[in-house]
Amino acid sequence: MKENKETVTGIRESQSVDVDSFEQTVDDEVTTIKQHLAEGTFDNQQTTIGLEYELYAVDAEDAQLRRVPRSVLACLSVEREIGLHNAELVSDVQPCNGAGLRALRHGTQAKLQTLQRVTADEGIQIVSDGMWTIGPKQNTTERYLTQATHEEGLTLAINISNAVRYHGFGSIHDEYVMDGAVDLPGLTIAADNAGPVSLTTSIQPHFQPRRAADLPTYQRSALRAAGPLVALTANSPFVPPELYDEELLGRDLLLERTHAETRIPVYEGMMNAPDKAAKVQFPADLNSVEEAVDRIAADPVIVPATIEADGRFDDQFVHFRHKHGSYWRWVRPVFDGADETTANARIEFRPIPAQPTIPDTIAVVATVTGLLTALPAHNHPVLDLAWETARENFYAAARDGLAADLTWITADGEQTTATDRLYEDLFAAAVEGLVEQGIDQAAANRFVAPLRERVDRRRTPTSWKRSIVERELDAGAAPDDAVHRAQREYIATQTETLFDGTLADWPSL
Repeated sequence: MKENKETVTGIRESQSVDVDSFEQTVDDEVTTIKQHLAEGTFDNQQTTIGLEYELYAVDAEDAQLRRVPRSVLACLSVEREIGLHNAELVSDVQPCNGAGLRALRHGTQAKLQTLQRVTADEGIQIVSDGMWTIGPKQNTTERYLTQATHEEGLTLAINISNAVRYHGFGSIHDEYVMDGAVDLPGLTIAADNAGPVSLTTSIQPHFQPRRAADLPTYQRSALRAAGPLVALTANSPFVPPELYDEELLGRDLLLERTHAETRIPVYEGMMNAPDKAAKVQFPADLNSVEEAVDRIAADPVIVPATIEADGRFDDQFVHFRHKHGSYWRWVRPVFDGADETTANARIEFRPIPAQPTIPDTIAVVATVTGLLTALPAHNHPVLDLAWETARENFYAAARDGLAADLTWITADGEQTTATDRLYEDLFAAAVEGLVEQGIDQAAANRFVAPLRERVDRRRTPTSWKRSIVERELDAGAAPDDAVHRAQREYIATQTETLFDGTLADWPSL
């Protein structure tokens, strides 16, 4: 109850903040950021990488959704995420080289093993997945996702972590009240709070270049790579089956009409109010690093605040950073740092769902790292792919996965929609980029091999799950049971392979 009272107090304080005054403070801080950019404060001696890793908790016996006990939050580098069933691991910053990638893998494994050990005592299993499909034991899925209290004019989601940033945009001001909805084949989800977003979990590779001024080129590269990488990593073809229209829930819906990566439309649908500027979107290219700062400053504020500085370097622009917290772009620039020596401007690559195993996850980080290194370094022709085409690729990949018609421009300038040719060129560039970061050719190939294997086999996490559902339907299972059985089989297989295997090791049907 204490945390709830603190959240209410925080929302009340936000309601009292004058928005115009807040925006003026942000504008003043923008001037400070641009001064530091001009002085090279955000430049660094080396490129670095990092990772945010979201997970969810289920009952170890029956795979039903469980809350993560508060005591677990005291574990090393375990942070709250939006749902009470979520946890997030944040990596240490690592040099962008082979040792850095290995450190990222082993550090992530060490933290996840610690989290597993602590939660196992509570009968909880931690799952790495794009979306959960088996709801909690003591509630219906729809109610769990949408349940909220409405007290004193405030909307407080029941199953969302107690933080103003998660609850505030349902209550701060009429102009900012959330009224998003998810409208997908076979289902509609509507809520006056962010609860439905807690269906989703992701991994977010970070890439920090040496020169902040080069950030626009890295963002351009990330946007061209986004569609093909979403197609390869899709891992959320289903929502909990009780959310579908019962009359439509069947073979055609589950195997043909659902998105390969449902996380993307769910997140966009819930966080983008229909009559307001989209908060979650595929962003436009940047012309300069200063434009990146201006875009964040110009983004509509939803939870204004007056914040006291704590003495960090980036407290010089603490209100700007607060606003950045609701700047939800699929590729997002970040400016921060505890002190001037660690000040950085980086790219967060946000469209990738959590993956089946840790080696799969590191393969994604390595591939993103290699592409963001090689594409700018060699002025790869794909950088000339029209932004509109890159955007079409992105949403086509979310819909159709590896079956999507994606457009790419190869290193020799050939435009292609052939899947094998596209990924042949993409992986060649990724390996080349890793070699340029000091990784030998053989090791670079090993890092990206789990994703290359997906192309060769035409198998992604989404297609694996669909194959289980198809098998169950063929055996006479009801559609909802088929989805639940696929989820339990995913979790059981992950248990055996999480730290040492990849999707390529999972059994074929």
